[in-house]
Amino acid sequence: MLVLLPPSEGKAAGGTGKPLEPGALSLPGLAAARAEVLDELVGLCTADAAKAQEVLGLSEGLKGEVAKNAGLRTAGTRPAGEIYTGVLYDALGLASLDKAAQKRAGRALLVFSGLWGAVRIDDRIPSYRCSMGVKLPGLGALGAYWRGPMAEVLPEAAGDGLVLDLRSAAYATAWKPKGEVAGRTATVRVLQSKIVDGVEKRSVVSHFNKATKGRLVRDLLVAGAEPADPAELVEALRGLGYAVEATAPAKAGKPWALDVIVTEL
Repeated sequence: MLVLLPPSEGKAAGGTGKPLEPGALSLPGLAAARAEVLDELVGLCTADAAKAQEVLGLSEGLKGEVAKNAGLRTAGTRPAGEIYTGVLYDALGLASLDKAAQKRAGRALLVFSGLWGAVRIDDRIPSYRCSMGVKLPGLGALGAYWRGPMAEVLPEAAGDGLVLDLRSAAYATAWKPKGEVAGRTATVRVLQSKIVDGVEKRSVVSHFNKATKGRLVRDLLVAGAEPADPAELVEALRGLGYAVEATAPAKAGKPWALDVIVTEL
């Protein structure tokens, strides 16, 4: 099982570990693309702080992120699973998993990134600020930039098992599973159900969406669940107490669509 996650917009402070070693990161097929994005981002943030703040879409309160990016090559690192924070990662609670579940997480979880393309949670990276929606002056929109490198690397990383796609729309632009990989991919939408005047109404609520996805992944890891395809995933989630509605693809080469229905966190 390969689980595709978005990063968090905010990041934990950089670690005290040795600086970035690009060659030590997972998915070495992305190395050249990573180097290009890193060079562009560090160069921009070093040469023109005001322009970098504009390009990165940072408020005045976050302009310190520009200097952080300028120092990425010498900054301390920590595992990516510690760098990413926020609602999804709080619910996932990587640090509190038992050792067996942590090993499963190291194998299964892949976090997408505007800067790195994608990393495993054990990859050591510095704290940074660069979303997939950014358009770097020399490279253009990062979502489009990463499509080529990802298309070369991700099918192999997906192996022959289930791909559970929990990415947000911006990060989904960087890689779209195709062919037989798409057929064993499941995308997940979380819907909050409310009864209003005796009628059920469903809506997408960001906090419910992120928290439920984090909890869902945690429950699968703790249970040691290894669904081989979307149909088995549906059964596994229902066995874990989730209300799931699944729609199989109408034609080959398309992913399954899963709705997880929640009433409260």
